[in-house]
Amino acid sequence: MDIGNKLQRARIKANLTQEQVAEALGVSRQTISNWENEKTYPDILSVITLSDLYQVSLDYLLKEKEEKSMTNYLDYLEESTNTVKSHNKLSKLILMISYLVIWAISLITFWFFMSGSDAMGFSIMFLWVLLPVTTFVVAFLIGKNNYWGKGKWISVFVFGIMYMLAEYATFSTANMVAFDKVNTPKWGMILVGVIVSAVGLGVGSLICHMQAKRRTK
Repeated sequence: MDIGNKLQRARIKANLTQEQVAEALGVSRQTISNWENEKTYPDILSVITLSDLYQVSLDYLLKEKEEKSMTNYLDYLEESTNTVKSHNKLSKLILMISYLVIWAISLITFWFFMSGSDAMGFSIMFLWVLLPVTTFVVAFLIGKNNYWGKGKWISVFVFGIMYMLAEYATFSTANMVAFDKVNTPKWGMILVGVIVSAVGLGVGSLICHMQAKRRTK
């Protein structure tokens, strides 16, 4: 008996339709059909969810009398896991580069395209609109995708420091140049970055948790 037939028999025994299973897993009905016909295979998280949904053991779904069938599935899992890891690494890299590019462009804009009379407008647009919104969105995506696991919460301090540096590298530095004096960083600015990123990360993490919980029902 192959895994596709096992999934189909377990679903029927549980008195569930493909539509009901698809809704529980957050996938399309065609995806469930493809799994049962072995056109594609479910990932390991989906198999665990199906095991709970159908009230059958993982051994029943995964252990095969035919070694070739099980080997094919294990090869698929390894390939799909590597693909997911590679995709996650690329997504995290793009996300952080995007944040740094926006941060850097804002500083360049201040020094090369702003005059003294534009300082107040820049302050409102950059320090109190663009940077906080960017920080919130990036932190939200980190939480929603659970990047870096529990270690993701360290990012709130990184965002806080970046927020403080943004102010120090613009207004504070300009003030030091204009009046020939040395200013210390405004450490209170770190708190602003921490609060904004913590809220974004918290909202994203909550959505991630709710989605995971829905998949296991």
